Amino acid sequence: MTPAHAPSADGCWRNLRLAPGLFEADAPLADAAPACIVVQQARMVWLGPQDAMPAAYQGLAVHDGAGRLVTPGLVDCHTHLVYGGERAGEFAMRLAGASYEEIARAGGGIVSSVRATRAASEDELFAQALPRLQQLLDEGVCAIEIKSGYGLALAHERKQLRVARRLGQACGVTVRTSFLGAHALPPEYAGRSQDYIDRVCEEMLPALAAEGLVDAVDVFCERIAFSLAQTEQVFEAAHRLGLRVKLHAEQLSNMEGAALAARHRALSCDHIEHLSARGIEAMASAGTVAVLLPGAFYTLRDTQVPPIADLRAAGVPMAVATDHNPGTSPALSLLLMTNMACTLFRLTVPEALAGITRHAARALGLEHEHGLLAAGRPANFVLWPVQHAAELAYWFGQKPDCTIVRQGRVVRGVVQSGNDPGHEGMHPSNS
Repeated sequence: MTPAHAPSADGCWRNLRLAPGLFEADAPLADAAPACIVVQQARMVWLGPQDAMPAAYQGLAVHDGAGRLVTPGLVDCHTHLVYGGERAGEFAMRLAGASYEEIARAGGGIVSSVRATRAASEDELFAQALPRLQQLLDEGVCAIEIKSGYGLALAHERKQLRVARRLGQACGVTVRTSFLGAHALPPEYAGRSQDYIDRVCEEMLPALAAEGLVDAVDVFCERIAFSLAQTEQVFEAAHRLGLRVKLHAEQLSNMEGAALAARHRALSCDHIEHLSARGIEAMASAGTVAVLLPGAFYTLRDTQVPPIADLRAAGVPMAVATDHNPGTSPALSLLLMTNMACTLFRLTVPEALAGITRHAARALGLEHEHGLLAAGRPANFVLWPVQHAAELAYWFGQKPDCTIVRQGRVVRGVVQSGNDPGHEGMHPSNS
């Protein structure tokens, strides 16, 4: 069912269990007390113990949550979802012993996706990306970031960002776009990286921002990509246009990119396996989110674990994302990434769940709209058929039979509805 034809979620959602740490109730809620969320005009207007629901809402339609656990809609805050082709051959090369840098220097890696993306039309890119996005949405994702960076020329970066906007409109999901023109050096600029960065800053970014296609600006700061000075040049160009910045930082080595990004009040630094104490201190001071990407860590068979204990001690918020991309993290399950963040990086369950809700929303500048169950926010939440919140990180390879409310509509699941708590009419609403 398309979002436009999905039933409204307006009414009183009763018999719920709210996930600990992910809600702000309007009245004190005892641990065992059934909870209620009231939705009107696609927004949550009240939540708390159902016995304390104000009389003003008593006449609204009732949706029976049947005791399911409720979380905010999930947020995937780092993806490269729009691209042409695939890179399964590189996966085989890597298994045969080739390193990430060797593949890149041989003309593979990001540049191979650039060739395929440039060759694809906007409609072809949309058709390829749509089923990928749908898999994430079916697991409860209600907000997602989509980067460019596989075009590396104005026309093709524009094409990627236009597709990202179309996906958000077609699927009724919040999409935040990040311009990642400084992702890799295009072949036509071989040996002229500074000329390319000048083009990114002086032509590509201003044009795309003027067209309303850019929400934030990202850079791949690494030995095989762009230097600290070039990264700062892009950040300064972004600031001139009133845009926030993000950074692919410290994935393969310690470039001290995180400290630079924090100095520019970056929304997030992502990957950060080689993050230094200086970088942690700077991120803590700036309020920059650390985005953990266990899918890339797993695919690359990395052994350098992000400094989780130090981030935790410094109070740096930690988000978790799929990093969906064709080369190093072809992941289409945010719940699987949650399990990996716990098993590979040793996050606790509460940390991991905050990482795919509250902190992920903050990494996109959406902390006032997504990531928390609270009155006044858009109705984006998920009802899970589990007994314990830990099950969301515990199971992997399982697609939960969840009910999803996204942008105030029931886009997936079966809801018991009626005009009173005893009514049990069934209304299917599978997306």
